Amino acid sequence: MQYIELRENLKDFTVFSLSDIKAIDSYFHRRRLNEWQVKGYIKKITRGYYIFSDLKLDENSIFEIANKIYSPSYVSFETALAYYGLIPESVYGITSASTRRTYAFKTSLAEFSYRTIKPHLFFGYNLIEHNGKYFKIASPEKAVLDYFYINPGIKDTNDFESLRIDKAVFLKLVSRAKIHSFLKKFKQKVLKKRIAAFLEFINHG
Repeated sequence: MQYIELRENLKDFTVFSLSDIKAIDSYFHRRRLNEWQVKGYIKKITRGYYIFSDLKLDENSIFEIANKIYSPSYVSFETALAYYGLIPESVYGITSASTRRTYAFKTSLAEFSYRTIKPHLFFGYNLIEHNGKYFKIASPEKAVLDYFYINPGIKDTNDFESLRIDKAVFLKLVSRAKIHSFLKKFKQKVLKKRIAAFLEFINHG
């Protein structure tokens, strides 16, 4: 396969893998990928995943890449909270939830980290469309619950203050009913108690 053929066949891909190429040409040899990297046609993101060098990157495409290079996963935790304007934008790296083991790696694009959640908690994410493509990101309610779930030490007023939650945005954007509905699926009395204290803080803190 020539590079021009690859470019045409995968022109709609934000990120692609060797498997994607093999689906087009089963005889493709991975050494060609090294040649194309040297020539500056493509960039390696992490083992087995690549992007075209001329790809115009933005937050949406980075989130889409985060979903694909470690699947199944969806963007969550502080990254999702910042995306919705619930906390300030100064978030380092992209954090996601996954049913696979906790993992993190640095790439030329960003630092990606994945936190393990149990399979029954892999829900509550939205599918966001951008330029005909999609990425998965936790809903505001699930992002809050995911964050508290992996940070059990956050439990009192001082901890809540440190989150720098924008209360006006929270009250406008977050559904209490959805929070409580999602919370039932976690089946954790301690988490339920901490969330109750946090919601009280949002109302009166």
